[in-house]
Amino acid sequence: MTTTRKLATALMAGGIMFAPLAAMAQEWDLPMAYSASNFHSVTGVEFGDCVTTGTGGDITITVHPGGSLFKGGDIKRAVQTGQVQLGERLLSGHQNENAIFGYDSVPFLATSFDASDALYAAAKPALEAALAEQNLTLLYAVPWPAQGLYFRDEVTSVADMQGIKFRSYNSATARLAELTGMLPVSIEAAEISQAFTTGVADSMISSAATGYDRKVWESLGYFYDVQAWLPRNYMIINSDIWNETSEANQNVITACANMAEYAGTWRAKEYTGFTLQGLRDGGMTVSPPSDQMRSDLEAIGATMTAEWLEATGDQGQSIVDAFMASQ
Repeated sequence: MTTTRKLATALMAGGIMFAPLAAMAQEWDLPMAYSASNFHSVTGVEFGDCVTTGTGGDITITVHPGGSLFKGGDIKRAVQTGQVQLGERLLSGHQNENAIFGYDSVPFLATSFDASDALYAAAKPALEAALAEQNLTLLYAVPWPAQGLYFRDEVTSVADMQGIKFRSYNSATARLAELTGMLPVSIEAAEISQAFTTGVADSMISSAATGYDRKVWESLGYFYDVQAWLPRNYMIINSDIWNETSEANQNVITACANMAEYAGTWRAKEYTGFTLQGLRDGGMTVSPPSDQMRSDLEAIGATMTAEWLEATGDQGQSIVDAFMASQ
């Protein structure tokens, strides 16, 4: 049975019937920043197929992976302004707009999938409110595997990081670079391979999944599994579009979103071990950080946590308190 048939069967089993084919079917574009083979993109394609099938073709979603329609940094704005109906974005990349968007990138706060889920639950009401102010509605969110540090050469402490060109993708990573003495260079996901090949950057913090997808072993030699945080990608829809969508189709989209969040999270967990081994098979040295590096990074994490709490005030403290109470 094909994936689309399985999703359609699941929808009907859940009591969500296909909508009749509308006279004027809608065609929606879904830009995504990561390559077509990345598990986020695979999940997005399944989500789109689910919506198309579940609405009986009333809404057809075309996925544009790899930054092919809009670059990662432009996707949120494109959805917000109605250039496209929906899109997926790493919201921590927009932490400069609202510090709440960076809740999932506070170093060493939530370092496992279970902890990440608990932090997401604590932050979700504030996150949805922040998005609503920007004419955006959250559909689902899927975590990345825990973030590790990539380097061209061996590194055993923060002192070894001085002056290294570091790929930055949000405010948190730029600040991490500053506190470690590295030099931040803003690079989108689709540009990672070229940046390392040409020497524009020599390091980054990202999941094993990103490194595996981009074959970074062709340029870099070391991955340190520091498990700093588990950022999330968020599927968002323009709120005007959402409010104009029929209740029946909203129900289908919500059901498909729930399945996508479950499937994407499962993939993230399964992908963790697979991609770590993939880095090894590519020739990289994969290891935990040295005791000195871990101690250095935890001190930096404490500084960044305090700064995030200062930026978010009572709202941020409430998120952290709710999260800690759940642990």
